[in-house]
Amino acid sequence: MDFKITTIERHIYDMQRQYPNASGVFTSLLYDIALAAKMISRETNRAGIADIIGAASTENVHGERQQKLDIFADKIISSMNDHTGRLAAMASEEHEDIIDMPPSYDAGKYVLLYDPLDGSSNIDVNVSIGTIFSMHRKITTGPQGTMEDMLQAGNRLVAAGYVLYGSSTMLVYTTGQGVHGFTLDNSLGEFILSHENIQIPQTPRYYSINHSNEKFWTSGVRRYIKHLQGIYGEGQEPLGHRYIGSMVADFHRNLLRGGVFAYPGDLQDKKRPYGKLRLMYECQAMAFIAEQAGGYASDGVGSILDIEPSDLHQRVPMFIGNRDLVELAEKFIAENDQEWIDKYLPYREGQKQ
Repeated sequence: MDFKITTIERHIYDMQRQYPNASGVFTSLLYDIALAAKMISRETNRAGIADIIGAASTENVHGERQQKLDIFADKIISSMNDHTGRLAAMASEEHEDIIDMPPSYDAGKYVLLYDPLDGSSNIDVNVSIGTIFSMHRKITTGPQGTMEDMLQAGNRLVAAGYVLYGSSTMLVYTTGQGVHGFTLDNSLGEFILSHENIQIPQTPRYYSINHSNEKFWTSGVRRYIKHLQGIYGEGQEPLGHRYIGSMVADFHRNLLRGGVFAYPGDLQDKKRPYGKLRLMYECQAMAFIAEQAGGYASDGVGSILDIEPSDLHQRVPMFIGNRDLVELAEKFIAENDQEWIDKYLPYREGQKQ
């Protein structure tokens, strides 16, 4: 009987063997992320019985009330990676500035960006949440990482992934050599390869968007969603609507079943005229994964991966999933939302507003 179990550690090292000159540093860095994910998974599964569920007394840089698990996850990821000599710096959605490496440790060749717990507002109601991470190579010559190392376009990423804490815990990652998913076997304490070379199905099934924000949508976005519902376009099979409110969970479902996730920008929402999602902590990583799985991610006017970031906490609109569905969103926006495009493009190109 052919009985093969591939752990994430084995898979990472097998991938490393394709590069004879690899030092192993990058491989160890990915495994550290997997270990941090196990620790976070353990606590999320205990959240209902431990004094870790609910909101803490602090706010993050975005003015959002931090959840206790948010703080725990942030500390686990930073403490797992601040002393290994593999990173030059880190940046977290929970911190205003770069997280420097302690001066007593060597600085490495990579920088790490992460959202410790995406969808954390769902923690108290036991809905799936996740961790998002991505890595760039250090491009500056100094001993420590700088903002320049962080603010690189997504097309320069060397790795990205997410961890979904749901009915099971699953880690999905790419290093530019396909997208692979691993499910945590709690009895073994190991991530086991369960989804190899993931590709988004060509026939999409779902669209994911928060319909409560429809009053803020631009004309192009509104027409696009009606098109997906089958109101526009004869002979088109309507897509089913699924929306959890945790980007990792919504994206993961569409990655495996086909579809599009959208969080558009608008001009009437004064708080978030250019979307809610963070380019550096959420959008870049997911866009890299989507493209490696045969999909595409756009801000409505062009590729997410081509945006040259101007701020560590920059927000952008996002449409991500099957390539044809995302390109269709670009088409509807181009045909209907010129006023929004004219105001958004300077922001996209780094001009403060």
